[in-house]
Amino acid sequence: MNGSTLQKTAADCAEELPGAELEHPFGPDWEVFKVRGKVFMLMTEVPGRPVVILKADPGEAQALREQYSHITSGYHMNKKHWITLEGGEGVEEELVRELVTDSYLLVVAHLPRAERPVDPRTYGTGTRAAR
Repeated sequence: MNGSTLQKTAADCAEELPGAELEHPFGPDWEVFKVRGKVFMLMTEVPGRPVVILKADPGEAQALREQYSHITSGYHMNKKHWITLEGGEGVEEELVRELVTDSYLLVVAHLPRAERPVDPRTYGTGTRAAR
């Protein structure tokens, strides 16, 4: 998957998530997706190539960086809790959609219960294992 396809896939997935909103708080070069005002995904070409920056569980983030050469530490973000995904071999649509959804659910899980647009423990369990 190339970089522009990566960003389109990630954006399409994010737009399907309940309560997700696209903003441009850092100018036109950054697309920032939020749920209830909290960031779960950023997209930019500022590093010289199209990238998607996502929140990730620290242990899972480490495993992803070891498994995929196209997944690195979060660009301009906390390196422990964020990953940067770029297009390349092994980066498939299913992986992108899963990482975007996981990022969203990590953020939703930390929202006050009354503000959650979905239950992060059960959302999407029809196609994914329950956490």
